[in-house]
Order: sequence, then C-alpha cells, then structure tokens
Amino acid sequence: MKTNVATMTDSYKFTHARQYPPGTTRVHSYFESRVGAQYPETVFFGLQAILKEYLTGKRVYGVDVDEAKSLCDAHMGPGRFNEAGWNHIVEDHGGCLPLIIRAVPEGTVVPTGNVMMTVENTCDQCWWVTNWFETLLVQVWYPSTVATQSRAMKQVLLRYLADTGTPADIGFKLHDFGYRGSTSVESAGLGGMAHLVNFLGTDTVRGLEYAMAFYDADMPGFSIPASEHSTITAWGPTGELDAMRNMLDIYPTGLMACVSDSYDIFNAAANLWGGELKQRVLARDGVLVVRPDSGDPVDIVPRVMRLLGERLGATMNAKGYLVLNPKVRMIQGDGITPASLGAILEAVKQSGYSADNLAFGSGGGLLQKLDRDTQRFAFKCSAVQVDGEWREVFKSPLTDPTKASKNGRLTLYQRLDGSYETHLVGTLAMAGKGMDVMQTVFKDGDLWIDQSFADVRARATCLVPEPEVVHA
Repeated sequence: MKTNVATMTDSYKFTHARQYPPGTTRVHSYFESRVGAQYPETVFFGLQAILKEYLTGKRVYGVDVDEAKSLCDAHMGPGRFNEAGWNHIVEDHGGCLPLIIRAVPEGTVVPTGNVMMTVENTCDQCWWVTNWFETLLVQVWYPSTVATQSRAMKQVLLRYLADTGTPADIGFKLHDFGYRGSTSVESAGLGGMAHLVNFLGTDTVRGLEYAMAFYDADMPGFSIPASEHSTITAWGPTGELDAMRNMLDIYPTGLMACVSDSYDIFNAAANLWGGELKQRVLARDGVLVVRPDSGDPVDIVPRVMRLLGERLGATMNAKGYLVLNPKVRMIQGDGITPASLGAILEAVKQSGYSADNLAFGSGGGLLQKLDRDTQRFAFKCSAVQVDGEWREVFKSPLTDPTKASKNGRLTLYQRLDGSYETHLVGTLAMAGKGMDVMQTVFKDGDLWIDQSFADVRARATCLVPEPEVVHA
C-alpha cells in the first residue's frame, strides 16, 4: 500500500490549520512519558526507524496532494483539506517537510516527566505541520515501551543472578517469543528490535531485520534449534521417548531446546531425560534445555529443576546455590510477564537453586501486554509564535492535574551530577549548570544523525546490583 504523508494523520487534523490564532507562524510541541507511568524511567527508542521508514528523503508531490484532497472531501466533506498548505510544501519546499525534530540519543534512560523529543515547523507558512505529524511520531511509544519493559525485566534477572549466580550470563536470559502474537509484521519488527536493545536472544526474525535495516546492526540476536509440540506429539503418546531421542540424534552438539510437557513433564524430567536418556544427555557435546510449557510456573519450574538435579546432578556454587549439571538447563516460555518473572525466580531461589539454571521466553507479556498508557506517553504543544512573538501555552485540566502539560520551547538537560531535567531552551546551558542532551535528528526532509544499534545498547545498559545476602 502506498504511503502518503498528506493522509498520515488523524481525520480531525485535516481541519486544524485554520484553528490556530491569526498570525501564527510557528508551533513547538514536545513528547514525554508523564509522571505516574508504570516504570519510573523510560528508554527512548525507535524514532530513527520511524523517520527512515516514513519521512527521511520522502517528498510530497502534486499527485499526493490531489489524492489526499479527494480522500478528505469524501471522508469529511469539501473544504476541509488544507490544499493550499500542502501545495506550498510541494512548490516552495520541493516536497520536503519543513520540520525540525530534536530528540535525546536513542537508548537514553530518561526519568518520567521529562521531554524526550520536540518538534517545530521551520517555515512560517507551515505552522500546522508540527502537530499534523503527532499521529505518526507518537508511535515511538511502542518501541520505547517494549525497550523500557524489557529493561525492567532485565533488572529483575540481574538482581537474582547477582544473588545466586552469574550476572555475566544475562544476555540470553530473556528470549523473545512474541512474533506470532504481534498485531502486525511491523509491530513485530519494532517490538522485536526494541527487546534486542537489552538482550541477545530472539525468535522474532523481523526484529533482527529492523535493527539491521534502521540502525546498521551486525547480527543483533541469536537462537538455537528447538522443538514445538507438533514435532513431539507427531510421534504419538507412546513415541515421546523416540521423539526426544531423535532430538539428540539430529543435534549431537551445541545448545538444543526440547518442549517436554506434552504428556507428563515430571516423568519426562525424571524418567526420560533423567533416566532412559541420561547417559546420552551427559555424554553429549552440548547443552540440553528442558522446556516446561503448562501449569503454574511458580510451582512447576522448581519441581522440574529439582528432578533434573536429582537425576542428572547438581553442584553448590560459591554463593551457596545449586547449579545443574552443565549439560542441562531449563527455559520457561509460558506465562512470562514482568510480575511472573520475579515470582518464578524467587521460588527457584527459595528452593535453593541458582538463577543460572534458567532462561525465560516471553511473547505476549513482552510485546503485547502494554499500551501507550503503560508509560503515559503524550505529545503536547507548549509554545506558539504569533505576530512574531513567542507565547508559552499549556493545559491544566481541573479534572485531572496529572495531565497538566509543560509550557515554553523545551529541551532536556543533564546536570553536572548526571541527573536529567527539562527546562526552556538555553536556560541551564547559559547558566553553566548543565548540558543540553537533545540533538537535531531530522530537518527539512533529511536525517541529521544516523545512530548505531551498538550505541543504543550502550546507553541502555543496566548496572549489576550488589548481591543481597549470601545463602545460608
């Protein structure tokens, strides 16, 4: 389907050009994650992908304006579409969009309540363009929220690894299973890419492709051979052992995962992997990853882990927790959300086992169980220029003070102590108290900064927490 930026907005914005005060020439708007969001910090990510896909190097042509006018006339009635404004862009700007977009470097972890992006028109006759593109630009909420939630889950994992195991193994502890549950191929690409800001494991191929296409990533994620229920149950209830034996035959080396709850996960752990196939598992040049996939994981995971430890062996690490024989590990890929992740890890810890034994796969809980209000994202106008004078504008609804908006032409500063603070452009910098961290990323149709995926990852890095206590 053809992309036409002259229709890429909400219907009511077709009518907004004439609604600003007479003499308006500039509109300045900002994007933030408001106070009261689910997570106190937000990872800003995904704008570059949206800019490259829809705005960078794109030109508006007369035929686009004609098509947009025809659509709007049929949709809302004649006279609603700003034909003169769009023709001005075509004729006087060569079809390039007269916008300047400033943003924090992607991957930056910004406390809620601070601006992360500002948008302003660069042509006095195009005041209406700024908020025309709210509809598209606000969609950065999705990759930012996935990156934020994925990072929060990483922090939980790091805490348990610091207490019971090896934090250096964090890269492959949360695997993306979300492709099939995504609302579209595009959402799988944006969300899958956002998860890769924090982790290295994924089965969402589109996320790999997005990171490589939009952020010049080398191969950003990895996976391993794994079974699904169809490949195990195709052997029939009496053939489960043969199905597992076949997995060992076709993958004699390296990591290999096998779903093991098709019939009886406890029998599979104790008597199949830990009995009939024990010697082959222990002699194999690689690691078998056993996957439960049903039941309450807070109960199931520690029980299966204990069975594997009893049958295949486990040793005590320096932190006082049991680590399974290095030939076997587990992955829990069903029902993983930010809340369940911590509950399962706590149950494993209480059973005396290390978080080293376990990885997780998350699908809907990673890419779909979130929305724009998870981090309370908003795009608001905060200043307009009328008759050559800038006016600070804001809203302050009596019915909901948390929705009060900021005023003025804004930017984000990093103070000398490393903290972030939103202020008017030039104020803190001129006072020598901080550095403006926002950069021009897009202007008049061109991308000004092309950020690498490696740099995004570096900015979003989590610190490893100190272990809480040594296990007695």
